[in-house]
Amino acid sequence: MIHPTAIIDPSAKIAGDVEIGAYSIIGAEVEIAEGTWIGPHVVINGPTKIGKHNKIFQFASIGEDPQDLKFAGERSFLEIGDYNKIRESVTIHRGTEDGGGITRIGSHNLLMAYVHVAHDCQLADHIILANSASLAGHVEVSEYAILGGFTLVHQFGRIGAHCMTSMGSAVNQDVPPFMIVTGNYARAVGINKVGLKRRDFSDETIRAITNAYKIMVRSKKTRAEALQAVKPLVEQYPEVKMFVDFIEASKRGIVR
Repeated sequence: MIHPTAIIDPSAKIAGDVEIGAYSIIGAEVEIAEGTWIGPHVVINGPTKIGKHNKIFQFASIGEDPQDLKFAGERSFLEIGDYNKIRESVTIHRGTEDGGGITRIGSHNLLMAYVHVAHDCQLADHIILANSASLAGHVEVSEYAILGGFTLVHQFGRIGAHCMTSMGSAVNQDVPPFMIVTGNYARAVGINKVGLKRRDFSDETIRAITNAYKIMVRSKKTRAEALQAVKPLVEQYPEVKMFVDFIEASKRGIVR
């Protein structure tokens, strides 16, 4: 299952059914679990752990040193979950000491061609990063988020669950859950209603999220006034509570 031109470090731990294509290089301290397919001309450096049934396409660079001038060769890690698709020329870097030392990618994610995931990023599950989307260091992306092609996310940015960015968005502040943002710099344009319907959110819940969005993001109320106005929705809908909690926890401010 391993092409004879592939180069595998003796310390790498590779499950018996893993396929590795021509001219790929698997470095020291790399672990690859069963069912994973590695295409040709892929480079994977460690310490890196890759879970089950992933597909990594040609020219991807996985587990490389972070692009951080403070990085001095300290030990750092990359962890990738299960059932991810990592397409052509994707780059994913290990963590840094200042960022906790680890970059994590969850499961069931699609990283399209030329995506970049920098050091110390934390990605949840069921995320789509379209072509050439780039995450600076320390970015957090929650479940079911969709980042359009050529989206750029500032370091330490947070992308909430079920939100969506349009093509070419430059995101320099946090994006709360459920929202759609667009532009350079990104601005809020509404709630991701189509995405929420596809994920079986009820019409009642979507209306509640929309009302909370109007109060917290679109209105001219002070934060205290907005929190008071949205309180009945928070008490009734867990999704609204998640939306409001995200905003209250924001350190960079939110896209408005």
